[in-house]
This record gives sequence, C-alpha cells and structure tokens, in this order.
Amino acid sequence: MRLIRNAEVLYRGKVQKKEVLFDESQILEVADHIDAECEIVDGTGLTVLPGLVDTHVHLREPGQEQKETIATGSRAAAHGGFTTVFAMPNVKPFPNDPSAMKNYLDLIERDAVVTVYPFGTITRDEKGQEPSDYAGMKELGIRWFSDDGVGVADAQVMRQAMLEAKQADVLFSCHTEDMNYRKPGASVHESEYARMMGWGGIPSACESAQLIRDMEMAGEIGLRYHGCHISAKESVEGIRKAKAAGWDVSAEVTAHHLLLEDRDVKGPNWKMNPPLRSHEDRMALIEALEDGTLDFIANDHAPHTLKDKDQPMASAAFGIISLETSFPLLYTEFVCRQKRWTLAQLADWMSWKPAQRFGLEKTGRIEAGYHSDLVLADLKSERVIDKNTFLSKGRNTPFDGWTVYASVRETIKNGRTVWKGE
Repeated sequence: MRLIRNAEVLYRGKVQKKEVLFDESQILEVADHIDAECEIVDGTGLTVLPGLVDTHVHLREPGQEQKETIATGSRAAAHGGFTTVFAMPNVKPFPNDPSAMKNYLDLIERDAVVTVYPFGTITRDEKGQEPSDYAGMKELGIRWFSDDGVGVADAQVMRQAMLEAKQADVLFSCHTEDMNYRKPGASVHESEYARMMGWGGIPSACESAQLIRDMEMAGEIGLRYHGCHISAKESVEGIRKAKAAGWDVSAEVTAHHLLLEDRDVKGPNWKMNPPLRSHEDRMALIEALEDGTLDFIANDHAPHTLKDKDQPMASAAFGIISLETSFPLLYTEFVCRQKRWTLAQLADWMSWKPAQRFGLEKTGRIEAGYHSDLVLADLKSERVIDKNTFLSKGRNTPFDGWTVYASVRETIKNGRTVWKGE
C-alpha cells in the first residue's frame, strides 16, 4: 500500500486537502487523515488528479518504429499525465482480425508502461472496401474500431460496416474526410491567408460532409458513433443536430484546435489533419465543448521523423505530437490565464468523460474503489516547453518555447510509479 500525504486532491469537483490510500488494484480510501503502515508519497506543493485518458493516439508500432514505439509512446503518455491511451490502428500489419490483433496485444503487454487499448480497423487494411472482423476481435476485448487517417468513402460499404458493428455491439470512432473536397498537395485550411501564403487549402466540408453522412446512417442503424478531432463549425452544428435527434453520437476536440488558428501556421510543425481553421471555427469548438456538444478532449498524438516534417508544406507529413504538452497548455490558457474553465472541468474532459464514453469502469475519478491511476502535478510553477526533454521520439510540435504553469511530477498507474520527475 501507498499513501499520498501533504497534497491537495481534486476530489468530488473541488481541490481539497486530503490523503489518498491505494494499492496496486484500487484506491482504498480518501480522507482528511489516514493512519496506515505503508509507503508515504510526499505531495507537498502538488495537486493530485485522476490519471488522464486519451482516446486518440498514434504509437506507430508495428511498422513505423522510426517514428514512435509502444515503449516510447507510452512513456511519453506517462510523462504527460496519461495513464490510459487508445492506439489508432494505422500500423503494419493492420489489426483487422483476431490473429493480427493478438500479436498487437502481445506487443502492448510486453512494452507499454500505461494501459493501451488498441483500435481494430473498420475496414480491412483501411482500404474502405470490406468490413473487418468485429465479432472476432471483440472476443479479445476490443470494442472500438477506426480507420483513422482516412474516411470510408463508399456509403454502401460504411452502411454494411455499421450494420455488422451494431450486431457486434461495438463503437466506431471516425476520422471523416471526403477526398472529393481536397486537391493534391492541400495542407492547410482553405482561406485568404492560405492563398496569400501559396498553400493549398482544405475546405471545412471535407470533414463535415462525411461526418453528417455517417451520423445519419449511425442514427438510423442505432450504432454508437464517435467523431474524431472535430475542427469546423459546420461539424459542430451537425453534431448538435444529431444529438437533438437522440442519436448515440459523441465527438472529441484536440488541444491544438482549441489553442491555434489558421493564421498561426508558420510551417510544417503547424500542419495537421484536419487543419487549424479560422478564429470563428476555434471559438465554435470552445463553446461546443463547454455546452456539451463536443464531449471531451483527445489529442491525436502523431509523431514523425525530422525528415517527414522537413519538407515543403505540400509534401510534409500531417500531424503533431501532443501527449506531453496538452494538459499543461490547456491548464495554462483556459484555467490560469482566461479563468474560463475550472481544473475540475478540464480533468473531466481529459479523464472522466472519455472513460465513460469508451466504457472504462472505475476510471477517471479519485474515489475509493476506483483504479489507482493518479497524477501528481505542480500547478504553481512556471516552465518553458522544451521539445528536447520529450520522451516521445517525435519533436514535431508548434509549442516548443511556450510558457506554461503546469508540469507532471509523478504518474502512478495501477498503484505503481511509471514516471517521476525532479
């Protein structure tokens, strides 16, 4: 057993002086004072938060280990305060069936320092032609499926996939992208700024049109459906209407889409898919998160090599890394500077709500009986983000050099410390 003393604890929606007793299976007690013969974790000056949950992470392994591995990506997660992540399936071989998924799970079991839940693919090899084996992978505990990186273009294929997924009682988490709206080489939001810079633009309809199509089918079929990395106000309005119709839909937003806009783009480290959009879009995302139209934050951690990013905008890889920066950045901007959110709200959007939507019981709260996944954070000291301190293999971030007022000092997974800083 271990006991956290002298810390403030985010407990039942408030930061309070509490002590937390836990072992390797669960939190045993939260109280003003606890007498127990056990190891003491000194939390002086720190705040205890529930372990964060990210439902959208690229770990790259197997197949692209030069960009990231399960070991480096899961350590980066721990460094950023995440104790549970969901790994997207665009790896090689693709996890299409029980055999490939079993091998993938064995790699995760061997190398991950936090809990990693892998997605299966919606279609075999993400080709958008044939549904994967949902029922077979569900027998291995896989209840989440995505073709992240591409949308399923053929509506009939998507309908058949949804019907089979409904039968298997699983969830689809979809990157929607209708390539009919996107010209080759397009790399940023379609706008006057993009034209001025000589960059090809991606219109908002590239995301929203397929998202709305998907949600209408999911609503008709009764499938649980989740929209990935929402970026456009048109998508927000579509989700709002879908929820008003009573369909079982949810959606996420990333830290970078909450913090940055199209005019912030300076080069390839600001290039992601979907792209950073207008100020109006960004404000619509913030307001939609606050009113519940968007359900939670998930960050699309997408590590690339320097060679992948050190290219002209049209050919540079899409994506940035996020696991080690998202919580400090959001806490600094929205809790400290704007005072727009409370710490409890931010923690809910980064832990409790994703855990609830993705069916993780006893996760995302500091309560007796919940998993002993905890983060000790320093919320009182200023520091500068330095990409050279990251545990991820990736260095592709637009946030290098930003000042933040939060840092993770210790991450505890299943009662054991999996990362600890100075």
